[in-house]
Amino acid sequence: MRAVRRLGAEAVALVLATVIFLVPFALMLLTAVKDQTQAVDLDFAWPTSWPVVENFLAVIEARDYILLRAYVNSTIITVASVTLLVIFGAMAAFVLQRRPGKVARLADFLVLSGLIIPPAVVPTIWLLQALGLFKTLPGMILAEVAFHLSFAMLLFRAFIAAIPRELDEAAQIDGCSGFRLFFRVIFPLLRPVTITVILVSSVNIFNDFVNPLYLLPGDENATVQVTLYNFQSQYNTQWNLLFMDIVLITIPPLILFVFFNRKIVAGMTAGAIKG
Repeated sequence: MRAVRRLGAEAVALVLATVIFLVPFALMLLTAVKDQTQAVDLDFAWPTSWPVVENFLAVIEARDYILLRAYVNSTIITVASVTLLVIFGAMAAFVLQRRPGKVARLADFLVLSGLIIPPAVVPTIWLLQALGLFKTLPGMILAEVAFHLSFAMLLFRAFIAAIPRELDEAAQIDGCSGFRLFFRVIFPLLRPVTITVILVSSVNIFNDFVNPLYLLPGDENATVQVTLYNFQSQYNTQWNLLFMDIVLITIPPLILFVFFNRKIVAGMTAGAIKG
């Protein structure tokens, strides 16, 4: 009886997952390969013509190849932000885990606050303007690091808790201290959770729409998600080109998720168990 219930629950979950994820994805692909007249219907009708190459070239060439510039900007922001997240998140988590006390408890409260409280756009703009970093890629990178640092620290700290302190003491006896202790002894052991942080943060930052929209305005600073506005207007929305744009900007995160899904789950599970 339990096996039947379990099989039924799995079947229901599979159907729900299909409806929630695969049906919208199928609609997106079908609309992306239609012409503008047929794409207006936004239905599952089979395309009467297949202007795939035309739609692809129109998206690439729109507004003086803004999508290509957006890919470059998004790649720079993602790579730089994730690199800083891994380094600072792991270092901060190691210090907080190894040195408990009032300061550590205050830091834990701030980390949890960073996970719960949503980012405030207007104060962030004021701060970036005061630093002279508003509308610049370095300012956007620092903002992304600040917004995602709490999550990275939480994962790193849960994993570091499983590393015995005796390993630190042995390394210190051998002459390691400070940065050498962390980078030569501790950091190599964080490979599973580091992969998880890299993959999850890369997808989140690459797909970020709101923060670049407000903190990085201007065509020269456009990111891939902001290019969705290219084909959307109050009176005329080119649905075929809009969905083709969505397909193109969905490919990199989708590839990461498909090929590294097991590593993401393994890193999170290891951190949860060892924490």
